[in-house]
Amino acid sequence: MLYLVATPIGNLGDITMRAIDVLKSVDLIASEDTRKTSILLNHYGIIKPQIAYNNFNEKKVLQRIITKLIAGDNVALVTNAGTPGISDPGYLLMNAAVENNIEVTAIPGPSAVIMAVILSGLPMHSFTFKGFPPHKGGPRRRFLDVEKQSPHTLVFFESPYRLLIFLKDALEIFGDRNAVIANDLTKKFETIMRGTLSEFVTIFEHQLPRGEYTVVIEGNQS
Repeated sequence: MLYLVATPIGNLGDITMRAIDVLKSVDLIASEDTRKTSILLNHYGIIKPQIAYNNFNEKKVLQRIITKLIAGDNVALVTNAGTPGISDPGYLLMNAAVENNIEVTAIPGPSAVIMAVILSGLPMHSFTFKGFPPHKGGPRRRFLDVEKQSPHTLVFFESPYRLLIFLKDALEIFGDRNAVIANDLTKKFETIMRGTLSEFVTIFEHQLPRGEYTVVIEGNQS
C-alpha cells in the first residue's frame, strides 16, 4: 500500500491520529526533506527509515520505491508541509503505483489552500487553485490571463522572491480586485492581510516579504 499522508503546514499539532498511526506502521517513509520530516517524527516518537523523494531526484528514486511496494512493503509519502501532490512531489509516484496495480490511499489533513480560502472572506462555494505561477514574466502573465474572465475565486502559491512582481502582474491583468494574502498559516505569527491588489503592491514595495504566501483573489464580478 502507498499512503499519501498530509502533514502539518506549520503547527505540529495539526496532524490526525490516523496519520500518526500510519507513519508508525509503514515500512518506509518517502520524504521531500528527511531533515524536516525527522522533526515531525521525533515530536511524535516515530522511528522509521526514510528515503529522500523530491523534485530533484524523484525520477531516479521512484523505481526504488515501486520495487519495495511490489515486494510487499507499505510506504508513506510525505512532503515538507501539507498534502503530497498539491504543488509538491507525489503525482509521478502515485501514477506509477496505479500503473503497477499497487493500492493507493490518502490520509487527509492540513491544506494551505482550504485554510486560506475559508479565512479570506471571499466567495468559497467555487474556487480555482492555480498553484505556483511561472517564474518568468511573459509566461506568468499568460498564465494569469487564462483566468481573467473566470467568476471563481482564484488561489495561488507564491514565494517571497516573486510575490511583488506577481501582484503587479495580477493587478495589470485582473484590475484592482479584492484579495487576501495569507502567510505563516497555523504558526505563531499567522498573518491574514485583506485589501485590494493595488494596496498590496504598495505594501510590498516597502515591506520585504518573508516565507511562503497563499494569495486569494476575487473572481471576475462583471
